[in-house]
Amino acid sequence: MDPFEDTLRRLRETFHAGHTRPAEFRAAQLRGLGRFLQDNKQLLHDALAQDLHKSAFESEVSEIAISQGEVTLALRNLRAWMKDEHVPKNLATQLDSAFIRKEPFGLVLIIAPWNYPLNLTLVPLVGALAAGNCVVLKPSEISRSIEKILAEELPRYLDQSCFAVVLGGPQETGQLLEHRFDYIFFTGSPRVGKIVMTAAAKHLTPVTLELGGKNPCYVDDDCDPQIVANRVAWFRYFNAGQTCVAPDYLLCSPEMQERLLPALQSTITRFYGDDPQSSPNLGRIINQKHFQRLRALLGCGRVAIGGQSDESDRYIAPTVLVDVQETEPVMQEEIFGPILPIMNVRGLDEAIEFINRREKPLALYAFSNSSQVVKRILAQTSSGGFCGNDGFMHMTLASLPFGGVGASGIGQYHGKFSFDTFSHHRACLLRSPGMEKLNAIRYPPHSPRRLRMLLVAMEARGCSCTLL
Repeated sequence: MDPFEDTLRRLRETFHAGHTRPAEFRAAQLRGLGRFLQDNKQLLHDALAQDLHKSAFESEVSEIAISQGEVTLALRNLRAWMKDEHVPKNLATQLDSAFIRKEPFGLVLIIAPWNYPLNLTLVPLVGALAAGNCVVLKPSEISRSIEKILAEELPRYLDQSCFAVVLGGPQETGQLLEHRFDYIFFTGSPRVGKIVMTAAAKHLTPVTLELGGKNPCYVDDDCDPQIVANRVAWFRYFNAGQTCVAPDYLLCSPEMQERLLPALQSTITRFYGDDPQSSPNLGRIINQKHFQRLRALLGCGRVAIGGQSDESDRYIAPTVLVDVQETEPVMQEEIFGPILPIMNVRGLDEAIEFINRREKPLALYAFSNSSQVVKRILAQTSSGGFCGNDGFMHMTLASLPFGGVGASGIGQYHGKFSFDTFSHHRACLLRSPGMEKLNAIRYPPHSPRRLRMLLVAMEARGCSCTLL
């Protein structure tokens, strides 16, 4: 017996009945989501600590506050986002109404990951609810404590006729993907992303894939090594490195490496103490499988800083690797842990060439006191997002889209981009049933004069128009 059939049928019936379309209903769901975050804040902090050893600071900054901010933004702008968008017209349509209507897709599926199990579940959910969809939410089974709260508590705050949480591992997710959805939003690895896209293709279902990859970080010789160390260490070791936009490797000259290593050592000690394992500010690896994978990567190159591990505690020390070869595993797979390899390049040209011969990353970082260096890297590379002289901070702006390109993903979200992602942008033209004489020039029998008149009438006026 199919475990999902009744749930999906119920949600589709709700959508087809039109319950989710009114702005008042959408706002009520968003307010419910906001109450969920407020009422269960301590419970969520505790669950994040259990799953990932996240500090209260990390949980608040990267999970709860971001989710709450998206709810607040959507509530403040919902009616404006929902409004029809009127577009320029040509002479032939001057008496008509031309607009884009943002309508919900229908029944959407959100598959969430474990590394930011609240943020990466609720932020897309905000967009889906604001856009008026019915939603099936599949949280990660790996972050078990958060999964339990999402399954048991969250449905109490939302209308269960249009929302459902489904549980399970890869087998259950595979069964779920056999069903037809109107949109699928997936966050996770490129390997699983290909499985999701293949399943979606069977039903021609549109998808957003938020994937990952190896994010480069170029450090120019013209830099203050201590400032670079502070910023790189913060966003490499945040959440124990289990962040899709964390820098996966540094590119710098051998001379900058010599200046950077003592600065990184000093920063790591200042952030996490002489014994980082006892620091309340350093997270842990999510499970034994990922711990074993990361410990194997410690054998690549040479350990310059850190390198310690404790299997019983799923602890990997903040680590820096040098003398790394491009062919080694640590440079072939996304690290997703507190390990930072340094690759040496002779200069900016070689760094750009190195970046461009690899898959397009989700994020790219460049440090330099020269704005020209930063702008040149921005101009001559491609990535989902870019940040000069810092990391992560581009993600704090809901006014910027978040998403990958090529192997690092398809589609984008955050803020209004989330609403647009979960909305079908429907092209609409409303014409008068009368005034038929105005249409006569397009009807046979054709003549050169009529053709000239029609082409003039169809000329673009601030927009691109095509006669199909």
